[in-house]
Amino acid sequence: MHFLEQNHIELFLFQVFLLLGLSRFLGELFRYFKQPAVSAEILTGILLGPTIFGRLFPAGFNAVFPQDPIQIDMLETVAWIGILFFLLETGMEIDFTSAWRQRGDALIIALTDLFIPLLIAFFSLTFFFPEFFSVSKNVKVIFFLSTTMAVSAMPLTALILQEYDMYKTEVGFLIMSALSVNEMIGWVIFSIVLGTFNESSSDLIQIVELLIAVIGFLILSLTVGRTIINRFFLYLKRKQYPEPGTSLTVITLLGMVCGTVMMIVGIHALFGFFLAGIIAGSARSLPERTRHVISQMVHAIFIPLFFANLGLQIDFFQNFNLPVVLVIVLAGIAARFIGAYAGAFISQQPRSNYLLISVAHTPAGEIQLVVGILALEYHLISEQIFVALVLSAVFSAFILGPLMKLALGKYKEFRLVDFFSRRAILPYLQSSDRYGIIRELCNAVCEQENILDCHSIFEEVLLRENAMGTAIGMGVAIPHSRFSILSRPLIAFGKSEQGVDWDSPDGQPVHLVFLILSPSDDNNTQLQILRHIAHEMISEQTRTLLLHSHNTDELWGKLHQVFTPKSIVGKGAHG
Repeated sequence: MHFLEQNHIELFLFQVFLLLGLSRFLGELFRYFKQPAVSAEILTGILLGPTIFGRLFPAGFNAVFPQDPIQIDMLETVAWIGILFFLLETGMEIDFTSAWRQRGDALIIALTDLFIPLLIAFFSLTFFFPEFFSVSKNVKVIFFLSTTMAVSAMPLTALILQEYDMYKTEVGFLIMSALSVNEMIGWVIFSIVLGTFNESSSDLIQIVELLIAVIGFLILSLTVGRTIINRFFLYLKRKQYPEPGTSLTVITLLGMVCGTVMMIVGIHALFGFFLAGIIAGSARSLPERTRHVISQMVHAIFIPLFFANLGLQIDFFQNFNLPVVLVIVLAGIAARFIGAYAGAFISQQPRSNYLLISVAHTPAGEIQLVVGILALEYHLISEQIFVALVLSAVFSAFILGPLMKLALGKYKEFRLVDFFSRRAILPYLQSSDRYGIIRELCNAVCEQENILDCHSIFEEVLLRENAMGTAIGMGVAIPHSRFSILSRPLIAFGKSEQGVDWDSPDGQPVHLVFLILSPSDDNNTQLQILRHIAHEMISEQTRTLLLHSHNTDELWGKLHQVFTPKSIVGKGAHG
């Protein structure tokens, strides 16, 4: 029996303290400047690793991060637990049900944004670096690396969409659905290629067997498995087991089961954890609050340790190759942009959304790093290629925010308050559930606009609500939908004194509800209205102002006070 010595534990705790503490500090600093935390986490590893610390203070570096196999294994074990949970959490972000409902447009964008970039990356690598990437000798390696360059980063784009209050919008919904499909297909490809490298030989029969195994398990998990897990979470809810601890345990066990099954069939366990996340995330009975807690835990502890540890493995200065970096960075970003733009064009999206959709698909982000470290582990790529992949992920993440801001800043201005109507303001909502409240607000709009078929309006809003919940937290919900019978946007507002359960991300009851109905051919206006309302509701003072208004006249005045001084961007005013 082997026991850890006290000095191993002491040094391990000090290593974790350094990596986690510096990662979190730099992460908050980066967030202040609107940059993703993953860049700070990678920078932590570069600063504390052989690139900076090891080069400037080699004795100190060897003392803190010695080449002791036990010490290295302790830190890498924690880092790999982190990446397993990262893939689990990434899978939970994929709303399979919503992606399936959007399968027409989302599938077109996802496929063009995967296969067009794959082809561009493939030919870029073979054209610029024929000495490294010979098709006759390394076709699988080129294909794997091209796929790595082609897959877009869903987690990073989701964070940017939330930051710009676009996550719950129609175009945000479409982008996330397309990225979900893109990432699922990408991981299937990664898993099969890695599986072939696990074996001593890899003929066509073996590849077909792996493909059947992966797709078969995927279909089984997303049908039978999803139903079983959803019912199990309902059972836990009825029995009132303590949350979120119970759900977290179940999801972790599910990840371990799926990871083990994947390893048995010759696929990396990461795909199993990713798939387990999709299964758990698709369970409608899993509260949004529980999802939020799991995400916070993973991003606060596990992910920083993995990406910081990544920087400890390689000397970035020694393995920096400018031509390789330029090709992988520029070809990757351009390829993903072109692929998404083509998908938006083919799926006949509004022309004004082309740039927005394309920009949202440009980042490589964390997934490229995870796949890159796997490729390095299997000796598929050199350290120079890996450094280029890391820099590609960091640079594409760095430019995403400014590009998104540019894509959103090109419309005319109008006043948001012009879309409110005094008759569609309800100071005392009577219903005790969200569906009843939506019906009340729909009835108010229909009465104002003399719309006879109010039931169809309600059903359409309900369909959109069930596809992706519209509670944004802080006691606010913004249900919305689009209709061909409308010529201009309409906003109804209601206040619930007692509050209703809306499955909010923060678990709080909803008191303030904005219903947005807009023309079906004017997606941009709805997008900007939703973004602006979400932005204004961040202010606790604004929410308190509305909550303390007790009749229609007071609410009407407060809404004018909140929204009249502001203009928003869109196609134009509507009187």
